Amino acid sequence: MPRKEQGWVTFQTSEEERKILEEFCDQSQRTKTEILRELVRGLNQHSSRSNSLRTINTEEENIVSPQKSEIEISIQKKPLKVSSRNILKGVVKRVVTGAVNSEVTLEIVHKVVLTSIITRVSVEELGLSEGKEAYAVIKSNDIVIASE
Repeated sequence: MPRKEQGWVTFQTSEEERKILEEFCDQSQRTKTEILRELVRGLNQHSSRSNSLRTINTEEENIVSPQKSEIEISIQKKPLKVSSRNILKGVVKRVVTGAVNSEVTLEIVHKVVLTSIITRVSVEELGLSEGKEAYAVIKSNDIVIASE
């Protein structure tokens, strides 16, 4: 089956662009595929935000401003560094909350899921919910969930 039918996307880049991407991957400890997936998902979020801008008409000019609920504060995040070598990025598919512990299921790739039992407080502190990206950090026989 051709790569295109399998969901592959290929494109040409300059040597400089390739070096920039590789350096970014090294610094963030993520693969090119992960970075490009985040970029594509960000484009979808960006277009949603652009559509939420409203135009205010005044006598002198048109001013485009975001609605108050759309204002965000960006904080530069440092890459997460972990001693474990098995770090798998995924999307939260299910969170079953109990009185003390919660069961968190991540989908790493299509139909490949990992489930971990962590404390309810950890789920809240990490802000884990369906659809949110998170990491499975595997050390020995434990799976630890991490979030940026």
